[in-house]
Amino acid sequence: MDTFFSFYVLPALIILLKSVVLIVILLVFVAYILYADRKIWAAVQLRRGPNVVGPFGLFQTLADALKFFFKELIIPAGANKVLFLLAPVIAVILAFSAWAVIPMNAGWVVSNINVGILYLFAISSLGVYGVIMAGWASNSKYAFLSALRGAAQMVSYEVSIGFVMITVLLFAGSLNLSAIVASQASTSVFGFLHWNAFTLLFPMLVIFFVSSLAETQRPPFDLLEAESELVAGFFVEYSSTPFLMFFLAEYMNIMMLCGLMSILFLGGWLSPINIYPFNIPALGIFWFLLKLGFFFFMIAMVKAMVPRYRYDQLMRLGWKVFLPTSLVWVVLTASWVLFVRPHL
Repeated sequence: MDTFFSFYVLPALIILLKSVVLIVILLVFVAYILYADRKIWAAVQLRRGPNVVGPFGLFQTLADALKFFFKELIIPAGANKVLFLLAPVIAVILAFSAWAVIPMNAGWVVSNINVGILYLFAISSLGVYGVIMAGWASNSKYAFLSALRGAAQMVSYEVSIGFVMITVLLFAGSLNLSAIVASQASTSVFGFLHWNAFTLLFPMLVIFFVSSLAETQRPPFDLLEAESELVAGFFVEYSSTPFLMFFLAEYMNIMMLCGLMSILFLGGWLSPINIYPFNIPALGIFWFLLKLGFFFFMIAMVKAMVPRYRYDQLMRLGWKVFLPTSLVWVVLTASWVLFVRPHL
């Protein structure tokens, strides 16, 4: 009995506890990421943004969430009720599941599996199902057309993201996200010069960043919500808590991709300079969140400044620019790792 508890029950309880703590932290963090998004957009447009509910408007996101919770849930008469309610649940579960392999500091990860990149790629691929189910189950032509458009958009840019990940794993020699961070570590004072963003892989960072905007339907690629064409996208028929769940899943995915960019290209939790006290292990979570915040700030600024693309422009960029470029870069990276780097 003791052996069974030690080998099976105890590890499961530890993972469950880690998961609960992570979910609570992420829920709080996403509330203030949303607040930051609104504040940044307001600053660009010379507005004040949320500033009434709580000091500096810090409780505005909480007030909005409570408002959605207490709104009436309306399901269209012709909708498939089971799939209609299941779609946002799937979207949220997948959004949280992706964080299981994201390391926020040395050893700070729920599941440190050796194929972390493949796991994330599988989870992001499954995200299409939530979109398709929501559009089809709504029994609305606008929602269904938007879901088809969104699925095509997500699948198209996942191809480019996949090849970008291949270049990084060729550089690191591992599919483990913690090992990828460790491969960017250096003993020199200016440790940031050894991060992947400052090597041959910088163009891949640009492609990954733009592809992340398209993958999460953020401006200028928010073709799902083009008001003049598709009303409000695949979730146009949703209200109350299911709508809130789609909104939560969107921002969770944005945060996850920002964290993933930090790990793949900016050294994750590593300090940019190897000088005490900046490089002490306890500050790793600070550096990780700072880099995540930097990428989110860039995404928010794109939303505020770049006009929306047409759908044909979006597809042309993905298939005729990003895909060939990332394919060429896979070959260049493999050649560099195999023939050049051993002699440096």
